[in-house]
Amino acid sequence: MCGIVGAVAQRDVSQILLEGLSRLEYRGYDSAGIAVIDNGKLRRIRTVGKVRELASEVNKTVLPGGTGIAHTRWATHGVPSVANAHPHVSGDIAVVHNGIIENYAEIKDKLVGEGFSFESDTDTEVLVKLVDYYLRTEKDLLSAVKTAVRELKGAYGAAFINTKEPGHLVLIRSGSPVVIGVGLGENFVASDPLALMPVTHRFIYLEEGDIADISRFDISIWDSQGNKTERTTINSDYVSVGDASKGKYHHFMEKEIYEQSVVIPDTLEGRVNNGCFLPDSFGARATELFKKTEHVKIVACGTSFHAGMIAKSWIEEYVGITADVEIASEYRYRKTVVQPDTLFITISQSGETADTLAALRLSKNQGYLGSLAICNVPESSIVRESEMVFLTRAGREIGVASTKAFTTQLVALLLFTGSIGKVKNRIDSETERVMVSSVERIPEYINEVLKQDNGIVKISLDFVNKRNALFLGRGVMCPVAMEGALKLKEISYIHAESYAAGELKHGPLALIDSEMPVIVIAPRNDLLEKLRSNIQEVRARGGVLYVFASDNCGFQDAGNMKIISLPTVPDVISPIIYTVPLQLLAYHVAIIKGTDVDQPRNLAKSVTVE
Repeated sequence: MCGIVGAVAQRDVSQILLEGLSRLEYRGYDSAGIAVIDNGKLRRIRTVGKVRELASEVNKTVLPGGTGIAHTRWATHGVPSVANAHPHVSGDIAVVHNGIIENYAEIKDKLVGEGFSFESDTDTEVLVKLVDYYLRTEKDLLSAVKTAVRELKGAYGAAFINTKEPGHLVLIRSGSPVVIGVGLGENFVASDPLALMPVTHRFIYLEEGDIADISRFDISIWDSQGNKTERTTINSDYVSVGDASKGKYHHFMEKEIYEQSVVIPDTLEGRVNNGCFLPDSFGARATELFKKTEHVKIVACGTSFHAGMIAKSWIEEYVGITADVEIASEYRYRKTVVQPDTLFITISQSGETADTLAALRLSKNQGYLGSLAICNVPESSIVRESEMVFLTRAGREIGVASTKAFTTQLVALLLFTGSIGKVKNRIDSETERVMVSSVERIPEYINEVLKQDNGIVKISLDFVNKRNALFLGRGVMCPVAMEGALKLKEISYIHAESYAAGELKHGPLALIDSEMPVIVIAPRNDLLEKLRSNIQEVRARGGVLYVFASDNCGFQDAGNMKIISLPTVPDVISPIIYTVPLQLLAYHVAIIKGTDVDQPRNLAKSVTVE
């Protein structure tokens, strides 16, 4: 969630660090800071607010120095303030940290007993003072960090510098991702390779428990057992300048909504051919494991959880095997029964989602048949630690509210459904042909939906002064409604709930009045007539309806009901197509309300803490 950037170079690094922070703004943050070693002295500047405010303070002075660290903070311990902003300092040491030190209170009590005082409410200040404590007896910063790490519980990615060792930076990783950027006569660190894009495309990803000592010409790494080790250097073409630019669009979210018709063909490339699914696109062992699979367990968080819920409907309908979907933060803390021959699937845009990654690690000792990751980031932890991987190829998603990452996840899960159904002989050749043909037409249908943008802008005006909204769907559209409600609440700050439409009479009808907008997802399918009855229940109680309906459903604008006409599409892809106008609705409501669309308050793009 927080952003980390660091550098060891011959040149001044303050502008490199600031540029890196600006490229990590999408992650979500509330304060920022920088520390640079200048002629044996530590110079630190911290601000509350955006990186541009930090840059303004830095540019008021000269901040030279070839070794430095910088940070954007998303508050966990302590309110957003200058005192709580990183870097934190103790003696000659400074640190930037992403994660949570769970036993910080215990360590703090120990350090207070040793004469240390504290200026912030953060767990991170405990971390830097613990290292400072051990530096009294250890020979150097690296040794002090190695000793301090033995006491830590929790998740951390952290970078330390020491004014007495100006040519070194020490990096630790446990549960929170960090990467080393390899340069020529200079090296860098970051929590995301995007931050280092202007200076290198060569990266070393630290593994769980690694500690690294980094200087201009040398990178030394020790594993969790204390053994010196080597990690592979990857030449990455994943990050690109275009990904980090809004181009002709006003916001990254708008750009990413419109990119969906472009990135979905990328997701399909090499995964279908001549009307056929290609199971081997899920990995060399996919066919073997799919044949044995009799159950599927899907674990994810947030938007990815909604994708899993849609996949459950597809898998059970087309393959005829059970599929369970669980929120990762719940799964990892309860006792679970694993049925024989169960495939474990994780879904994550970033591949670093802390709860999902922890669930994956837990699953390795629970008797699952194997693990499959559906992810957007090739070098992420979840990808590296899964047996099989399906990359969604959505490209860098900057907006906190997921759009193209979600729809490409759905495409991946639909390809999974078709592939496992094919391997298990549950899908005949004609059904396979129709499914593949439908999937290949998704970009065409999305472009048709995007033509409704002006109409969606008009209905968005109705939401400006609303405090609540209700989303309704039936069948596979229930999780689509959940996703629509999540998008609206994320970026417009309107409280939104979703319900299975058949549940109206079991409680939600009590909320219906002229001030409660009700959004209904109504494709033409076997449940349409049931949905019509639910719509009438709302109308009879004075509710205002916004119905996203297939163009052949026969709905018409009438009094308190407005219709948004969408193309009639094959049932199997309808969840993907009907997601897009709900994204547009949330986007335009947020624009009209004047919220920060790409970086909504209190949220972060990559959730790397519990």
